[in-house]
This record gives sequence, C-alpha cells and structure tokens, in this order.
Amino acid sequence: MSSSTFKVLSLIISAFAIVQITRAGDPDILTDFVAPIGFPVDANFFTYTGFRVVIGQNTPLLEFKVLKASMIEFPALIGQSVSYAVLQFPAGSINPPHTHPRSAELLFVAQGTLQVGFVDTTNKLFTQILETGDLFIFPKGLVHFQQNVHPKIPALAISAFGSANAGTISLPNTLFNTTIDDTVLALAFKTNVSIIETLKKGFAP
Repeated sequence: MSSSTFKVLSLIISAFAIVQITRAGDPDILTDFVAPIGFPVDANFFTYTGFRVVIGQNTPLLEFKVLKASMIEFPALIGQSVSYAVLQFPAGSINPPHTHPRSAELLFVAQGTLQVGFVDTTNKLFTQILETGDLFIFPKGLVHFQQNVHPKIPALAISAFGSANAGTISLPNTLFNTTIDDTVLALAFKTNVSIIETLKKGFAP
C-alpha cells in the first residue's frame, strides 16, 4: 500500500470516528419538535409546572428527594437533548453514588452547602465543597455523589443534563435491591453472604 493511499484511508477512518463521536448524544429530529400521538400542541405542551411545589415549600423534608423534568415527565423535551432535575437535601442527607449513562450533569447550588465528588476511570476521586451559587460538572457516565454535610440547614440544587433522558443508575440500589446472587456480591465485595443479606435488608420495600 502506497503512503498516499494509507493517508487517504487513515483520513476516512478518522472522519468516520469523528462522525460516530458526534452521534453519541440524543438522536437528531427532523421536525421543530416531537409530540406524542394524541397530545394537543399548544403553549401548555411546552410548559412544565412540576417544580412549583419547591417554591415556598414549608414542610421540611425528612430525606433526600429529586424532582425530574425529563422526557418522561415533560414530553415536549423529546428530541431536544435537554432536561432538568431539582435536588432537595434535608440536613445531613445524601444523594448516593450513581451514574447517568447518557449525559454529563451540570449542578448549580441554589441554597445551602454541598459536598460533591466523582471518581474517574483511574479510580481518582475529585471532591469539592460547594457554596450557594457554585456550579460543578459531573462527566458523563462517571460515578458521583452529593451530600449535605450541614447538620441543620437544608440545601437545594438544580441539575441540567444534555439529554432528554439522561438515565440514573443508583449503585446501592442496583447492587442490593435486585436479584444479583448473594454469592456473586459476597465475592465481589470480598465479604460473606450474611453481610450481603444484612445490606439487602436495608433496601427491602
């Protein structure tokens, strides 16, 4: 193979790889928007009111709560490659380690203080204490967490995603609230089955 042919072939392969990378997000749509069959399309279709409950909320929460505006809750997002979540943290609560397989997460702290962190593919932990007004990015697909470390003051954060359905895989729930065999988990965590059974009891309905 001549060097010029090799260069052309390399260029074609590189271009193909770049095209595949650019297609890694939500698929493009060929219309202005997508409405599920039977949905009336007016201004209401493009309006989501599910976050109103957060404004002026007087009843204190007892545990971490997330409100989502993905394509599931807000169908107007189908094909738009965006979504939101509002994260409510009572004092001392945590959003356990999890991943979003289809998007990075850009978190904005609207109230309070959060300790956040993620682990990269070399097992390096990046952690930070965020104050009100701070932003933090969690790269796509990496394990991450958020915790309100303040013993008395609640925290509120808003997360933006580059996908209409970023997906969430909670590590504790996925590992200990599914039908993965106890022996498999015991071997994976270098422990015994009785400890795995104890952990699973904490996730029982």
